[in-house]
Amino acid sequence: MSERRVVITGLGTISPVGNDRETMWQNIVAGKSGVDQVTQFDASAYPSTIAAEVKNFDPETVVPKKDVRRYDRFSLFAIAAAREAWKDAGLDTFDGDRSRLGTILGVGIGGLRTLEDNHAELIAGGPRKLSPFLIPAMISNLAPGNVGIDLKLEGVNYTITSACTSGTHAIGEACRLIRGGLQDVVLTGGSEAAITPLGLGGFGRMRALSTRNDDPQRASRPFDKDRDGFVIGEGCGVLILEEYEQAKRRGAKIYAEVIGYGFSCDAYHITAPKEGGEGAVSCMKMALKDSKLPLEQIKYINAHGTSTPINDPAETAAIKTVFGDHAKNGLLVSSTKSMVGHLLGAAGGLEAVIMALAIKESVAPPTINLEAPDEGCDLDYVPKEAREVSIDAAMSNSFGFGGTNASVIFKRV
Repeated sequence: MSERRVVITGLGTISPVGNDRETMWQNIVAGKSGVDQVTQFDASAYPSTIAAEVKNFDPETVVPKKDVRRYDRFSLFAIAAAREAWKDAGLDTFDGDRSRLGTILGVGIGGLRTLEDNHAELIAGGPRKLSPFLIPAMISNLAPGNVGIDLKLEGVNYTITSACTSGTHAIGEACRLIRGGLQDVVLTGGSEAAITPLGLGGFGRMRALSTRNDDPQRASRPFDKDRDGFVIGEGCGVLILEEYEQAKRRGAKIYAEVIGYGFSCDAYHITAPKEGGEGAVSCMKMALKDSKLPLEQIKYINAHGTSTPINDPAETAAIKTVFGDHAKNGLLVSSTKSMVGHLLGAAGGLEAVIMALAIKESVAPPTINLEAPDEGCDLDYVPKEAREVSIDAAMSNSFGFGGTNASVIFKRV
C-alpha cells in the first residue's frame, strides 16, 4: 500500500496574543507583543517579573463552574483549542468510526500550578488537605485525555514530553500514524501553563530568562545583539491532521499538507546546543529528505529562535549549513517567540499553527524587536514587519533540553 498523504484541516489556539485562531493571527501579522508583567501571582521578588500570559481566559466557558477545580490550566487550554480546531475542520458532525480518530499532544511540564498549590496545602494541613483531583489534574497525559473524552475520540491518545520539542514531536508522530494507515484523523499540537512561582523561579535561577522588566514588550528579541534571555509563555496550539482522500471526499478546507518530519539528539549537553548546531542540522536534513522537496522550495522557516545568547547563533549556523546559498538568497526566517514568548512544550504546536496560516495567507510573520542583529545572525529574519510573500513550503524548528530536536515541513496543496 502506498503511503497516505496527510493534510491540515483545522486549527485552534489559546495564546498570549488571542484566544482564538483569527485574533491570534491578526495580532501576529500586526507584530503585537503578548508580553507584560506577571499577573497570576506576585513576582516582584523574582529576577524576571515578565511573561507572555494568556489573557481574559475564563475556564467556565470550557467546563461548568463546579468542575473547574478538577482541571489544571494546561488541560483547559487544550480543551478550548481542540474544540475550535474540531469545529474549524467541520468534524463536529462526524458520525463514522471514532476508533479512527485520536489525539497526541505535546506537554513539557504539565500541571505545575496544581502541584504547587497542593504541596502548600500538604505542608499547612497534612495529607487530608490534598485534593482528590491532584493526580488527574496534574499529570501531563490529561491534556489529550480530557480532549479525547470531550470530543469522543476513541483512537490513539497519549502525550509526548520532550521539553520544548514536545509539540513538534507530537505533530510528527501523529503524521506518521495517518501515513501508515493506523488513524484517519489525529488532533495534535501542544499545551502548556507553567507561568507559576516554581516555573518562573526555576528558569530564573538558570539565568535563562530575560530581565528586561522595565520594557516587557521589547524583552523577547531573537537574533538581536541586546537579547538577554527568553520570555516564558503559556497557551495551546492545535492542528487537525487528516488523511487527504478523506478530507477531499468530505469537502474539507485544507490549510497545508504535512510532508516532512525529522528528529535528532545533540548527545552533547543537558541545556546547550553545540555551537555549530549539528543536532539541528541533522533533524532539518531528515525532514527535508522525508519531504522529497529540493531545499530551494522551502521559502520560510519558523525558527526555534528563543532570544537566548546560545540558541540563536547556533540555529542560524545550522540553517546556513543545511541550506547553503539559499539561506541568504530567498529564504525567510522569523521567530514568532518575539511576540508570544516561549510556550515550552506548546511552542511547536502554536508555531505550527502560525506556519500553516503563513502558507494559507501568503504572509511571513515578523521577528519584532530585531533592531541590531548579533554577530553571526545574518539571515533575513523578517525584522519588525510581516511580509506578503507566496510560501509554497515552510519548515518549523523546535529544540529542547536534553539535546532533543525536531523539524516539520508543510507545503501548499
